[in-house]
Amino acid sequence: MWPIFRSIAKKTPIEEIKLEERAEEKTLEEVLLQAFMQQGSVSLEEALEVPTFAGCVNKVCDTVSIIPIKLYRRNKEGVEEVKNDDRVKLLNVDTQDTLTGTDFKKAITFDYLTNKGGYAFINKRGNRFMSLNYVEADKVSFLDGIDPIFKDYKIQVDGQEYEGYQFLKVCRRTKNGHSGISMVKENNLLLTVSYTTLKFEGRLVKRGGNKKGFLESERRLDDDSVTALQDGFSNLYTDENEKVIVLNNGVKFHESSNSSVEMQLNENKKANANEICKVFGMPPEILNGGATEEQKQMFIQYCIIPVMKAIIESINRDLLLESEKKNFFFDYDVSELTRADIKTRYEAYAIGYKNRFLQIKEIRAMENLPDIGIPYFMLGMNDVLYDPASGDIFMPNLNQFANVKDPAKYPQTGSQNLSNVPPADETDKKDDPKKEEKDNAKDESNDQG
Repeated sequence: MWPIFRSIAKKTPIEEIKLEERAEEKTLEEVLLQAFMQQGSVSLEEALEVPTFAGCVNKVCDTVSIIPIKLYRRNKEGVEEVKNDDRVKLLNVDTQDTLTGTDFKKAITFDYLTNKGGYAFINKRGNRFMSLNYVEADKVSFLDGIDPIFKDYKIQVDGQEYEGYQFLKVCRRTKNGHSGISMVKENNLLLTVSYTTLKFEGRLVKRGGNKKGFLESERRLDDDSVTALQDGFSNLYTDENEKVIVLNNGVKFHESSNSSVEMQLNENKKANANEICKVFGMPPEILNGGATEEQKQMFIQYCIIPVMKAIIESINRDLLLESEKKNFFFDYDVSELTRADIKTRYEAYAIGYKNRFLQIKEIRAMENLPDIGIPYFMLGMNDVLYDPASGDIFMPNLNQFANVKDPAKYPQTGSQNLSNVPPADETDKKDDPKKEEKDNAKDESNDQG
């Protein structure tokens, strides 16, 4: 009886088959160790093959891209929306290039997360904005100045040189204002391990799920038999067709046990997926489904809003004229985040209407419904309207005005309501005629005591 593995010094042909197969097969521990030890790093294309990473990127891009951007102006009365501005149309509807507003915001957000930044050429004629032309990040390069304090740079696209202010620049973790660090570069080790684990799983599937093992022969095999066995097992460990191998008399197959790490492949994948979600600040349930309201709020607060803040600040820097930056600003209309949840949206409207800081006309406008011609504001009869600037008070239930600063301003109501109001103790006596007698008796009792 010939054992297959007798010694390293003298190997049978079957031993050579096993050693060749063993050299081609790697356990999960070896694959992960190689991921830690290798000097290279995963590319963006390889990182996007990791389902969790691609899912997180797409979820952020899709969410940010559907939120409209509006232009506002500060005035003495507060803040008002500026409509019919060319820049608002370029950002939300049509860039006057090849992309729609949604596609443009999605491309900028994608490059912000996965590359050195998102870039677009600002096509202007004087102070009029003609178009926003998206430029792929890989085609953009920079010529930096030598002064580390008063920094300056030029932008190059295919050899053509531009000034920095001619481009919209949205960068993540930037220190120079024109290029930043992508999530792929920042978390390359995590993505390398996830990608290598995915490749290892692919090799397992490619083998058709057949278990590893070794052969044992009762007698020594000639070269033709060894070659036939080698070809048979090579064909067996492929997923192209359904194949079998016939072992001659005296040849036995012994299964080798899987390593503990290999048996925990799914657990490792889940752990890696959760770590990637942590990098984005995204609860895993957002991707897997079944997210609670609290988890949805966490997704908006910790994942979406930071990205929106970075984009909108870059837009305010690059798309506003210098003369506008004091009183004008762009911002996202975050009410779109609740548009998909009609119950939450209507409950918010009800609260605003009940507390009288939203009116029917404003609510219908937010829902893109036509104005039904109700110009009135809802007020309760128990409300008192106070103007702190003038001191005027209007009491709807009495249909009267008064002034806390100048009671004589409204003589018919001012003297009655403000000047001649009796002290609190006199009012109490009027309400209770015997109160004065009770108080005197109480004082006499105290004196006798």
